[in-house]
Amino acid sequence: MATGSEAAKPAEAVLEWHKQDNKRMLHAVYRVGDLDRTIKYYTECFGMKLLRKRDVPDEKYTNAFLGFGPEDTNFALELTYNYGVDKYDIGGGFGHFAIANEDVYKLAENIKSKGGKITREPGPVKGGSTVIAFAQDPDGYLFELIQRGETPEPLCQVMLRVGDLERSIKFYEKALGMKLLRKKDVPDYKYTIAMLGYADEDKTTVLELTYNYGVTEYSKGNAYAQVAIGTNDVYKSAEAVDLATKELGGKILRQPGPLPGINTKITSFVDPDGWKVVLVDHADFLKELQ
Repeated sequence: MATGSEAAKPAEAVLEWHKQDNKRMLHAVYRVGDLDRTIKYYTECFGMKLLRKRDVPDEKYTNAFLGFGPEDTNFALELTYNYGVDKYDIGGGFGHFAIANEDVYKLAENIKSKGGKITREPGPVKGGSTVIAFAQDPDGYLFELIQRGETPEPLCQVMLRVGDLERSIKFYEKALGMKLLRKKDVPDYKYTIAMLGYADEDKTTVLELTYNYGVTEYSKGNAYAQVAIGTNDVYKSAEAVDLATKELGGKILRQPGPLPGINTKITSFVDPDGWKVVLVDHADFLKELQ
């Protein structure tokens, strides 16, 4: 059967790359209205470290990276402050970030003592035993606080809402080589969640996708931007993304190649729900950190 192009690789060969690659969740990118206020909140209330900060006056923005460990091994939050913009719409699609901690009761007390906001008091999840709480940052972003033993990655989740869970699971498996770690249906509250990632939930940052029964679309707002994932080869990874978008939806926004000025190789795309992902050459990313 003709494929239309002699050079077209069979799908199996394209997807085989995921097994050779060692992809890693690098950071989530989102916009805040006051950088210093957010840095103060995350360091004092959550116990994060300010990892680096860069101001780009030519393009009128400043970035700050925060997390619980160095960026070459740990996930980070990349905050963007655009000069003069003090408010954003988070929209209905973005859910929360999550922080694992050995004592959520104590963490919630600390957040309150520093003037932070707890929107759900610590206690077991409905119908379960895991102790959780929710905190809200000054821009309105929610953070789930999850009680868990010591972990190499306390910044443990990015939760996004999707309109078709099966389609999304297939997409992230095929486009990014993620593993479905866990799936849970909660009919009493009319939702299903799926956890996807590159290692066990208690050792890494996972993508938590939530499907609310009957809801197929969400407003994206203009606050949350994307998640960045490291790869050994953006060109080979982009081939898998291309395959997934043709079958399941979504589209490549930026073909793989170096960014002007810094030469870091990236490719970017949106998933079938419009959530953006940027794939970054891991060696180039490490050079940027030096």
